[in-house]
Amino acid sequence: MDSSRPAAFDSVSSRKALPERKRQHRSLALKRQIVEETLAPGASVALVARAHGVNANQVFGWRRLYRQGLLEDGNGRTAALLPVRVVGEAPASARVRPRSASRAPLGLMQIELPKGRVQLTGSVDVEALQAVLEKLLG
Repeated sequence: MDSSRPAAFDSVSSRKALPERKRQHRSLALKRQIVEETLAPGASVALVARAHGVNANQVFGWRRLYRQGLLEDGNGRTAALLPVRVVGEAPASARVRPRSASRAPLGLMQIELPKGRVQLTGSVDVEALQAVLEKLLG
């Protein structure tokens, strides 16, 4: 028996208590990376958390901080939110009908900005939309 380390005993029984785990500190960049992985379409928070060795509840907390803009590292790298105004239905000429019942209906999005207007129909490439919005807001 190794006597160099004293054994921690539970006060109720003679069984050894589990050793206390050291608190792990993750960088803001790693927290942001984990949160952004969970925001991908079809991503599972539980699976992403498990892959990084983090409790899923902790990741949900980070997601809340991320939405509030509190996971910044000083470089200003967070998702920017723009004010949105919802207007009535689109005109009949702009409505798109699905080709088959198995397909999801395509949508219409119209964004009015000081430097121009963006109108999107169908599915949208997120990176392309981000580039267009950055250019218009820039």
